[in-house]
Amino acid sequence: MTVKEAANIWNVSVRMVQRYCFDGRIKGARKDGKSWVIPKNATKPEKIIKKAVNIKSGFIDTSMLMPLMNTPFKPGKCIDYINSIENEDKKNIALCEYYYFSGQADKAAKESEMYLNSNNLSLKLSAYLIYAYSNLSLGNVKNTQYALSMLKKIASSKKDIPILKDASAFIATAAAILLHLPLPNEIPPMKEYINFLPEGLRMFALYVHAHYRYLQGEYERSIGIVETAIALQKETYPISSIYLHLVAVMDYMSIKNVKKAQKHLLAAWDLARPDDLIEAFGEHHGLLGGMLEAVIKKDWPDDFKRIIDITYRFSEGWRKVHNPITGRDVADNLTTTEFAAAMLAARGWTNQEIGEHMNISANTVKQYMSSAFQKLGINQRQDLKKYMLD
Repeated sequence: MTVKEAANIWNVSVRMVQRYCFDGRIKGARKDGKSWVIPKNATKPEKIIKKAVNIKSGFIDTSMLMPLMNTPFKPGKCIDYINSIENEDKKNIALCEYYYFSGQADKAAKESEMYLNSNNLSLKLSAYLIYAYSNLSLGNVKNTQYALSMLKKIASSKKDIPILKDASAFIATAAAILLHLPLPNEIPPMKEYINFLPEGLRMFALYVHAHYRYLQGEYERSIGIVETAIALQKETYPISSIYLHLVAVMDYMSIKNVKKAQKHLLAAWDLARPDDLIEAFGEHHGLLGGMLEAVIKKDWPDDFKRIIDITYRFSEGWRKVHNPITGRDVADNLTTTEFAAAMLAARGWTNQEIGEHMNISANTVKQYMSSAFQKLGINQRQDLKKYMLD
């Protein structure tokens, strides 16, 4: 049978079957010209994701580490860039990134799984990061927890090889901070590894650092990191820049500078929309202070609905990982609009201010707040904060 026929029977991707063949995991499979021929009675190879991985082996090639994130492709030309990549493994990982950042978590999880045991550490690290977050959106929390544990394990095992340690530290730090989880003790501070990273990944590392400063309540410092990173980059790396602009929105909304927050949101949207890179907006919804409702909803209603779908899926998995580890009880029973209004109320905004910002009446805001109070079992605004995001 053909690779496509095997993929349909085994319910995996064509690339996964090709990988099985290439790794010699299908008995009797052979190459016929450029295609693989597979025995009709062949069975699907057993998963090896849960087996021990020899993390002491492997090598690092930074061009293979999140290659799409590390490329200054022109907005609207993302797929063209991916198709132009000659190295098959690099192309596959870049495609995994695209699937994830465009909100296609199911495809991202399936495609990244085939690289979890790669001997190339860059491919492995990239795959684990994509696998962790895509499974979060799919509700497969055990797979997410497994991937996070492997990233932590890899990071702690590379202390004696600087370049491997630095690559592992970057990915493990990103995985922890974006889930608002405590950093593992064995991971070094960013200043020890950021210079190793190529520019596109350095921009994302600065986003991660800015996000960390936001979580510490250091909004002005976070803004400084973002503005400096954007000003100094030689070329625009769309994915990293989208995330940088969004953390700036979070910061400016925290200090009630709505005008600058809107400027950064639209800058992120201009980079994301041509290639449908909407995942980041769904991930950050609760932290953007109703900015999506104020700006995106009215002008791009269909895109807004898709972003909200991503928000519900991502936030459900996020809370299942975040709440037990941190002991926080971030609300999971509010609608996205109720949550956005409650976040602003927790920051001291009045109903009138919230209504003007979100393009709704003060009475409608009052109804949202009453509903939120009832669902959370509280009676006053000062009790909101413990149920909101950091």
